[in-house]
Order: sequence, then C-alpha cells, then structure tokens
Amino acid sequence: MIHEKVPPDAPVSATELSTWVEAAQAGDRSAFASLHARFAPMIHAVLIARVAAQDVDDLHQEVFLAAWRGLPKLRTPEHVGAWLATIARNAAARFHTRARPKPESLLDEPADGRADPGGSGAEILAALRKLPEAYRETLSLRLVQSCSGPEIAELTPGSVRVNLSRGMKLLREALGREGWS
Repeated sequence: MIHEKVPPDAPVSATELSTWVEAAQAGDRSAFASLHARFAPMIHAVLIARVAAQDVDDLHQEVFLAAWRGLPKLRTPEHVGAWLATIARNAAARFHTRARPKPESLLDEPADGRADPGGSGAEILAALRKLPEAYRETLSLRLVQSCSGPEIAELTPGSVRVNLSRGMKLLREALGREGWS
C-alpha cells in the first residue's frame, strides 16, 4: 500500500490516522513514514521544550525508533499522537537521568547570563525551559510548531487554554527580566 506524504499542517482524519497506524503495525514502512511526516514537528516541539537544541535530533530519532518497535502494542490507533508525545516526554526524561557531562552550548545561554534582544531565539528557548513543566510543552507546540489549540489538546494533558495563557504571561515576565521588551 502506498501512502502519500501529507504536510504536517494538513488536516488528517482520525480514520486516515487509524489506517496508517494499522498498516504500519502490519509492517508497512510507507505508512510509518506518513506517521513520521505528520508527527515529526510535534515531537520536535515536545523535545525542544525539554532538552538543549543540540540534543533534539538524536532524541527525535530515538523516539521514532521506539515508536516503530512499540507500534504493535498500540491498542487505540486514533491516539497515536498522544502516544508519540508520551514516548518523547519519556525519552527526554531518560536523557536527563543519564550520567554524562553536558557539553557547553553557545545556543543555551549567553556567556554573560543576559539575553540579547537581537539574538537568534535561543534565549527565548532558554527562558521557556525554565517555566513550569505544565507550560513548557504547550508553549513550545504553539510558538515553535504553530499548533492550534485543538491540536495541542489532542497531545497534552490539562487545560490548553489556561496553560497557554498562564505560560505566555510567565514567559513574558521571564523575558522582561532578561531585558526583552
């Protein structure tokens, strides 16, 4: 069965997702490629909210490898997005518990500890990572991947509208303290 690649922002019905999952569970690699194309940006947003930018690509690969291996155990195909987000959250948590020194990154924080309002966005990510967990992922999905409220609600626990509102307020306050206006 050949599956067309669908842009990540294109609407995909629950029926179509279920079809892709069931085909991938049967070993259809093109169906899994369709799932990857659909959910890769969301996984990126989940990971970028939890780990340094230089570690996202490796973890991204780990997530989809774990998904490929674990796909036969997924019982509710229409929940594939939430299932993948959980794998990503767990991969990030495991990453932080590994005993290895973290290399210094110029992307994580400026040497003088202050944000540069003309910077590349790394300072915003650093501020975002300092927010409470409940807000980091929701804001990352919204700001980094431009997900809509309903798309985020499919993937994250809790109240999306409240998390977005409170999270944006906290992020603005944190950036204000860093010199952003």
